[in-house]
Amino acid sequence: MNFEQFALEPAIMDGIRSAGYTIPTPIQIKAIPEILKGADILGLAQTGTGKTAAFMLPILHRLASAPSHRPKVLVLAPTRELAEQIHNATQDLAKHTRLRSVALYGGVSKNQQINA
Repeated sequence: MNFEQFALEPAIMDGIRSAGYTIPTPIQIKAIPEILKGADILGLAQTGTGKTAAFMLPILHRLASAPSHRPKVLVLAPTRELAEQIHNATQDLAKHTRLRSVALYGGVSKNQQINA
């Protein structure tokens, strides 16, 4: 299987290639089609297996194909480090789109974070 089989927006596919992804991982193979159908999922996989891309790619696909300038997705993470990881991965995958990602967490001015 390859990422082309998910039929994601071309700009998202460009982001996948830019990020160096070539073959989807097992969690991505199982999760992406279900999320694209609108299903809720609960996924469990080891660290480094592509869980962030498994849920962000379908989200980015939907956002890229539905024009709007309002926030559309809120991703909650239990730690600052995980919030930053999700934010960085999202920026990489959405690099070829007009989509933006912002990580907000306690201890730092929200304006400083939004303007970063």
